[in-house]
Amino acid sequence: MAATEKKNAAPALTPATFSVAGTTVEFPVYQGTEGPNVVDISKLYSDTGHFTFDPGFMSTASCESKITYIDGDKGILRYRGYDIDTLADNCDFLEVSYLLLNGELPNKKEKEAFDRKMTLHTMVHEQLHFLYRGFPRASHPMAVMAGAAASLAAFYHDSLDVNDPEQRELSAYRLIAKMPTLAAMAYKYSIGQPFIYPQNEMGFAENFMHMMFATPCEKYTVNPVLARAMDRILTLHADHEQNASTSTVRMAGSSGANPFACMSAGIASLWGPAHGGANEAVINMLEEIGDVKNIPEFIKKVKDKQSGVKLMGFGHRVYKNYDPRAKVLRKTLEEVLGELGKIDEPLLKIAIELERIALSDEYFIERKLYPNVDFYSGIIYRAMGIPSKLFTVLFAVARTSGWIAQWKEMMDDPKNKIARPRQLYTGEKQRDFIPLGKR
Repeated sequence: MAATEKKNAAPALTPATFSVAGTTVEFPVYQGTEGPNVVDISKLYSDTGHFTFDPGFMSTASCESKITYIDGDKGILRYRGYDIDTLADNCDFLEVSYLLLNGELPNKKEKEAFDRKMTLHTMVHEQLHFLYRGFPRASHPMAVMAGAAASLAAFYHDSLDVNDPEQRELSAYRLIAKMPTLAAMAYKYSIGQPFIYPQNEMGFAENFMHMMFATPCEKYTVNPVLARAMDRILTLHADHEQNASTSTVRMAGSSGANPFACMSAGIASLWGPAHGGANEAVINMLEEIGDVKNIPEFIKKVKDKQSGVKLMGFGHRVYKNYDPRAKVLRKTLEEVLGELGKIDEPLLKIAIELERIALSDEYFIERKLYPNVDFYSGIIYRAMGIPSKLFTVLFAVARTSGWIAQWKEMMDDPKNKIARPRQLYTGEKQRDFIPLGKR
């Protein structure tokens, strides 16, 4: 992004005045195309000798980006200006990936070329089979995924130069295309089945599900309703602004690390139960409730702060309204269960009743605990026969397109520098050393 573009994208407003320790300074204020204005405090330390203190970056913009916009109060999520529900209903995942990477939706010719490039990069090096066999079969698949993603740097030396735009582009194709293959291999390895190779005649989501569930013994046909549901889920999870894993990818990339290492770092961050593991926690909660008749007692515990019981799948760090992704998944869930004949799925009945209570009970309304994307995605995965340990892996498959788009944007930014947060030090001051024999 050129310096002149910054002025156009974020025009300067009346400067902010800040006074501390008898010193008064002015800081530029920038206005984005949407969202809150931003005070540029990059010179705070040099001008005043002070740092800011913002645990969790609750009020800090870590970068300038043109990719994803969220308004949590209004329940808005947009990729490159397009509402998420519009994209989920009208585009496939690769079309959305093209949008994230390039800033515009592709025309027919561009989409065909992009899809073909992705298809030709779905296979992984045969020697990766030996890497998988080095893991215990009981390993969590996210541990396998983190290792496998990082190992790609050992196989594809022709796309490691982060200063070469063409190599950055090649690594983007490879990562988005190969992540489903790595994920399916992790699943197959965990259950002792042979790896299934990609099929070039299949679409992205269809191919992923085929690699997951087919065996060499007989022909396996992917249900088109389930393939479309999987594609929609991938789209909904493709990017989500500067969340923990995306920020991790950007921070790793700021050091000049290769993109495969950066994606591995993102996978590790996503693994946390407060981030990508939340949908697995929803399933565990629904199973613990067991029956609709047990919901009143469960809700009673949720409202008791001393119980430690939480309502999983409700509320969000950003959204203070209904998660727009959850609305799309609610409809998708009904389509999937209807297709599979599982419309009377017990967990669905529990989920629907929990949703009804959360949207009508003043306790939850006051706290703005609306259903989020994790609430329904786990039930859909379960209906498809995907084990709960693999839920976060599917999240990683989807989020790779957002991670690599964010990484590429950062690498194209001339203002990019290595990330180096400051701290509020509250430890000991300098102390005299006492030899071991005198302590």
